[in-house]
Amino acid sequence: MNNEYSQPVISVEEMREADKYTIEKGTPSKELMQRAAQGIFDAYDPGWSHKRTLIVCGSGNNGGDGYALAEIMQAKGLDVTLLRISEKFSEDGLYYYNRCKEAEVKETDAAICDFKNYDVIVDCILGTGFKGVPRENVTDAINRINEAGKKGAHIISADINSGMNGDTGEAEIAVKSDLTVSIGYYKHGFFKGRADELIGKLVNADIGPTDDLMS
Repeated sequence: MNNEYSQPVISVEEMREADKYTIEKGTPSKELMQRAAQGIFDAYDPGWSHKRTLIVCGSGNNGGDGYALAEIMQAKGLDVTLLRISEKFSEDGLYYYNRCKEAEVKETDAAICDFKNYDVIVDCILGTGFKGVPRENVTDAINRINEAGKKGAHIISADINSGMNGDTGEAEIAVKSDLTVSIGYYKHGFFKGRADELIGKLVNADIGPTDDLMS
């Protein structure tokens, strides 16, 4: 994948600094998470109507983006189901998970979930800070997402394809997406390593990090 995009391309550490800068300037982190979720929602051009969507969430803020997305979809009367592959939450992730519970968003369990029953699967498992080899439960979820993709499910990765290194683009095992929605800025890994193989379409969701940080 060639870098033909007009927005800045930054490192994972620079993205952390951009988020920190934005929060220090007065934007709450929960608001950034909601903006990320809205960006993911808006990026799916075919639209979510009349589709069964499964959102697979990990333990960190990437999972939190998934919970915030589920709340948006539930409010619009769309068919959405959550699958948690971890009992852990980030602080903001727990906030949006509790909102999903209040909104009565459906949940399923990995032991009984047939990923191939869904039209759209949103990968919200691992974020840009991941390095190395995923744990067994994450590897299992990645494999099941990829198998569902081969059977026709549309796969969307939130911020980055789970299992992929955000700086190098390398991955031992990673989600293969039809669409990856980068959050804030593009990362270097989107244009290196296995990016061409793993990412179908790449778009960026602007959540508000201040441009003068990048100047």
